[in-house]
Amino acid sequence: MSQALPPGQRFHELSSLLEAYACTGFTFSDTPETPGPGLDSYLRITARDPARAATAVQQIDDLLSAGLFSEEIADDVENLPRIRPPMGTSVEDCLRIARDHLHRLLQDPSRVPQANPQNAWEWNERFPEVSQLLGAYFHRDFSYIYESRDEALDEYVSQSEPEDRARAARELGELLAMVSSDQELGDAATALGLDLLPPQGMSLRQWLESVRQRIAAA
Repeated sequence: MSQALPPGQRFHELSSLLEAYACTGFTFSDTPETPGPGLDSYLRITARDPARAATAVQQIDDLLSAGLFSEEIADDVENLPRIRPPMGTSVEDCLRIARDHLHRLLQDPSRVPQANPQNAWEWNERFPEVSQLLGAYFHRDFSYIYESRDEALDEYVSQSEPEDRARAARELGELLAMVSSDQELGDAATALGLDLLPPQGMSLRQWLESVRQRIAAA
């Protein structure tokens, strides 16, 4: 007999999918033909990592097989984000529609149109190491912990693993190349956890590029 997973782990990828809905209004708005904004975001992310979509399909099947209100999975379901179905439909109906879209993605991930992230969930999924860097070191309590941005960055460099620094530098390069407008870059950086202005005399783009260079050189 296989060992039961701790509560919250059985549907970990389904939880991530539902977080995408939570970030875009807590409502299922998909139709069989067209994904809504939450599922759209999730499809763009998992088109880059189809194994995640396959896991989500398996976990939806698992939940539907057990039954949403089954005592067997009650603790796991309790931890999932609460997403509202449209009037006249059930959560199970909505999950079946999402499953069909995920199944189509798995047939050909390249069919999913790529675009810049459209919400905070998607920015953080697309750039997880930049999210860790900005959210953990350049947050609203920054001034209570560090005397300068350089001190915070030095701590990140000294405490992070080489592969994480390499990923952060790569992600920063991709972010700066992806986002052409300063307004969108500011919105993206805020979504990724940045909660302070760049140093005086520098634009946000210039500062992020200097951060990228410092990390890449470490």
